[in-house]
Amino acid sequence: MLDLALPLADLLPQTPGPYIALMLAGFAIGIIGHVFRVKWLVAAGVILIFLGALFFPLAANLTTDDRPPPIEESRGDSGT
Repeated sequence: MLDLALPLADLLPQTPGPYIALMLAGFAIGIIGHVFRVKWLVAAGVILIFLGALFFPLAANLTTDDRPPPIEESRGDSGT
């Protein structure tokens, strides 16, 4: 499954600009939907906001080569 995710992650933009634009478009569409009382337009705006907020961290995590060091687990004692 991870073998498929890495090539697909390369298709996602590497800069935050497209994701911010997607979220701003979602806000605009949601506001227009509220003004005209169109429920499906509000739902489309919320979905766009969610997708922009979800895919930006996902793309940032999957496409970077920098991995944080593993967290050492505490044993609960002083370590001696």
